[in-house]
Amino acid sequence: MDEDTAELRNPFPSPPSHYTKYTNHNLKLLATLKARSADGANLSQHEVLKDQNDVPEWPLTQLEKPRVDWILEEPDAYYEVFGDRWFVKENIPSLAELGGNQLYPSDPTIDRRPALRSVLRSLLVTYSSLTASLLAPPPISADVPPEWQRHVEWINVLSQNLMAAANDLRPVQARGNLESMMNRQLELRREETKNLHQKCDSLDVKLEELRAAAKKMLRDSQMVKHDVNFQCLSQI
Repeated sequence: MDEDTAELRNPFPSPPSHYTKYTNHNLKLLATLKARSADGANLSQHEVLKDQNDVPEWPLTQLEKPRVDWILEEPDAYYEVFGDRWFVKENIPSLAELGGNQLYPSDPTIDRRPALRSVLRSLLVTYSSLTASLLAPPPISADVPPEWQRHVEWINVLSQNLMAAANDLRPVQARGNLESMMNRQLELRREETKNLHQKCDSLDVKLEELRAAAKKMLRDSQMVKHDVNFQCLSQI
């Protein structure tokens, strides 16, 4: 069992051992079994396929594709890949669901900025109080916790709220980063297209100059040939 688990978690796992069962013959047997079992008769596959050759001992229904609709019907639908469990609908638990003291509204449609500003101001005030409490003398009784300990615990709660609120914004940040990357790629392609058009225009101008030069050279050569012929005729 440990070897199977280690193989599933391998970044490049070997094919599953049952991949050899997916032969053309077995797939044809599966199709025949499904066609003959459509009438609802409760018979074994050997009875249904008694006229077929090489019917395997293991059930042919193992070759059927997994039913995705069955997975989606579950309240917490998930699937496993290489030994890891992945949920179909990714749900990020809130700080309150994780057992923390949440100080901002859980509903994402409500503006959280006023609550987060209050958390930030409380964090600054508590930090100032913490620095002042460090200069205070220790408590007389050991049963009474020092004042700085209460400030540290409250700072911990406030920091958890700030981090949880920042983590809730990660999907929005990811969408914004993706949009920026796509816009940048679009700008680069437009610049490359513009440079290609400019290069094509410059090549067209050079080709026109070459054509004009070639035509001029042709006319000059024809004129020279005509003059030479005229001189020869005049001498005769």
